[in-house]
Amino acid sequence: MAEPDRVDFKVLDHKCVGSDTVVFNLEDGAIAKVTVDLDRVGVATNYKNPDGTPYYVIKTSLKIKVIPADKKFSLPKSRLRAPSKSHIEPPNHIA
Repeated sequence: MAEPDRVDFKVLDHKCVGSDTVVFNLEDGAIAKVTVDLDRVGVATNYKNPDGTPYYVIKTSLKIKVIPADKKFSLPKSRLRAPSKSHIEPPNHIA
């Protein structure tokens, strides 16, 4: 039995209908892509809104990616990782 001051929720499965990404063309030629995702959705099982409708809790995440018009970017060398030895191709020797 639930505590009187506690609201219990049922986790709801969900699927995206349509695209989860909106694309904007910026004045300087860059492209901004905004992606929305639902991380978790729940509906209260022992509580309703004052008007009697279901009470939902929705946790979302937002991802924003800006692609410059020239499609170039830079990183400091300190941020680069050396390839692991398992991904290095052996030399191709012709005798």
